[in-house]
Amino acid sequence: MAAGPYNYSYIFKYIIIGDMGVGKSCLLHQFTEKKFMADCPHTIGVEFGTRIIEVSGQKIKLQIWDTAGQERFRAVTRSYYRGAAGALMVYDITRRSTYNHLSSWLTDARNLTNPNTVIFLIGNKCDLEAQRDVTYEEAKQFADENGLLFLEASAKTGENVEEAFLDTARKIYQNIQDGSLDLNAAESGVQHKPSSPRGTQLSNDQPANKEGCAC
Repeated sequence: MAAGPYNYSYIFKYIIIGDMGVGKSCLLHQFTEKKFMADCPHTIGVEFGTRIIEVSGQKIKLQIWDTAGQERFRAVTRSYYRGAAGALMVYDITRRSTYNHLSSWLTDARNLTNPNTVIFLIGNKCDLEAQRDVTYEEAKQFADENGLLFLEASAKTGENVEEAFLDTARKIYQNIQDGSLDLNAAESGVQHKPSSPRGTQLSNDQPANKEGCAC
C-alpha cells in the first residue's frame, strides 16, 4: 500500500446545497471523477465524495457531502451543515425558481454553519446559454451583496468546476493563515494532520466506504 493517498496536511469538509435537479451530484462527480453523468439520479439524503488537492504547496483532502434538494430531506441534510468549512450553493441558470430559492438556502447555511464558513455560489449549466433564465449580472450582484464567491459553471463540459472547488479551498486556507479560522474549534470544518506514511490514518476522518460515493 503506497502512502500517497494518505499524505495530506488538512481535511476540509464541504457541503453542496441547492434545489433538486440543479446538478449538485453532477458537479461532485465531474470534480472527483472527471466525468459527466448524463442520467444522474436524484440524491436521497446525502452522498459523499473525496479528492486530494494542493493549495500553496499543502496537500488538502476535501470531504464533500452532496445533499438532497428535496424539502422532505431538509431535516436530514441540515445536520450535515454543522462543521462545514465550505458550502457550495448551486442554482440552475435555466430555471429561475432555483435562483429565487437561494435566499432560503443561504439562510440555512448562515444559521447552521460557523461564521467563517466559505460560501461559494455556483450557477450551473452555463453550457445551456440559449435556455438561460438568470443573467450573470444579477447573480453576481446577489453574491456581492451577500459576501459570496461566485462563478458560473457546467458539470457537463467541466467549465469552472475545478475552479469553484479549488477557489473555496484557497479561501479556507487563507482564513487559516490569517488566523480568522480557529482549527481548535469543533465547528471549523478543518482538521490538521501532519503528513504520515502510515496507511491507516482514516480513524475519525470519515465514513470512507459510504455507498453511493460521488454518484
